[in-house]
Amino acid sequence: MRHLLAVAAGLAVLTASACSAPTPPRSDAGPPATPTGPAVLPAPTGDHPVGTTVRYLTDTSRPDPWDLDVSARELKVTLWYPAKRREGPPAPYMTPKESELLLKGSGIANVPYDTLSKTRTNAVKDAEPAGRRLPLVVLSPGFTKPMSTLTSLAEDLASRGYVVAGIDHTYESYATTLADGRVAECIACDSNTDPGFGAGLVQGRAADVSFVLDQLTAKGRHSDLIDRKRIAMAGQSIGGAGTVAAMIKDPRIRAGIDMDGTTYARIPKSGLSRPFMFLGSHEHVPGGRDTSWDRDWTLLTGWKRWLVLSNAEHQTFTDIPLVADAIGLEPLPGMMPAARGAELTRTYVAAFLDRHLKAQRQPLLDKPSTRHPEARFCPESCARS
Repeated sequence: MRHLLAVAAGLAVLTASACSAPTPPRSDAGPPATPTGPAVLPAPTGDHPVGTTVRYLTDTSRPDPWDLDVSARELKVTLWYPAKRREGPPAPYMTPKESELLLKGSGIANVPYDTLSKTRTNAVKDAEPAGRRLPLVVLSPGFTKPMSTLTSLAEDLASRGYVVAGIDHTYESYATTLADGRVAECIACDSNTDPGFGAGLVQGRAADVSFVLDQLTAKGRHSDLIDRKRIAMAGQSIGGAGTVAAMIKDPRIRAGIDMDGTTYARIPKSGLSRPFMFLGSHEHVPGGRDTSWDRDWTLLTGWKRWLVLSNAEHQTFTDIPLVADAIGLEPLPGMMPAARGAELTRTYVAAFLDRHLKAQRQPLLDKPSTRHPEARFCPESCARS
């Protein structure tokens, strides 16, 4: 799992995470890039205004897997959903403290530490929801990254008529603010070189997902928004690996997407028959640097796609490229522009979900598109590069 952006010479690259290979620093880089003003996330493309709210959930049936002094697992879940009105205060992207810890953890020190908290979002905080019995999409972020780094995708899906539940997996990112205001830091970062770390991590995420589904579909707050029979999951990096693990564990998840994540959970020999899509960078071409997709492809026995985006990089599928200018990071040479990466990610993720949760035909997923030439269909028409 590689990181998107190299910091100009003399600065550290974004910290390598579990099972990652850091991007080498640019040998020809000049002085650090000049930070711009606050980042602005691209507008959602759907027809609905977007609202968002936060739920804090506690699983008393199990201890926290990382903090051995905590007898219950605390989780922060952010919901995005179609809203009745566009008016209202925009939701914060993250708190100043979360921004500080993420930038410090990533080795970025050339901007004020609260910079990312000023990122402008498109969702209205605590807006009144519109609609009932909508399909639900669970999102899971990469290791060390808070759920907020998938906000652009979440807002877009909500604007298209989905409820999105983004999970902050406590102690697995640089910063998670809990219900009482405590900020949980990355305890799991101390163990990411241990044997079997990735496999254990995704099993813990699968347990988080099942608990969140239990809570969101039980009678009570927000339950009337969700159609229990139309649930999917998508994740980036270790979040994508966690999607595989969660689908193996929980049959309520009807379809899944792994965005550029090495997989760890072993699919049973009988196969996984529910719809699944790999969406990745060149590292995941058949026979490429990461061979976990080659291994799992034959075990996906239902509808499946394996798409690789030319000139994409590990963080192309997140908000990191969209906020890069604001924190003074330069994109690697030859990588696709941030806006294009966000557009392609939104387009293909939405097409998959529309097909499998809304039963809508999606010719985009059947063959290469002249409008989206970056998307290569593997393994047949996707040679190693």
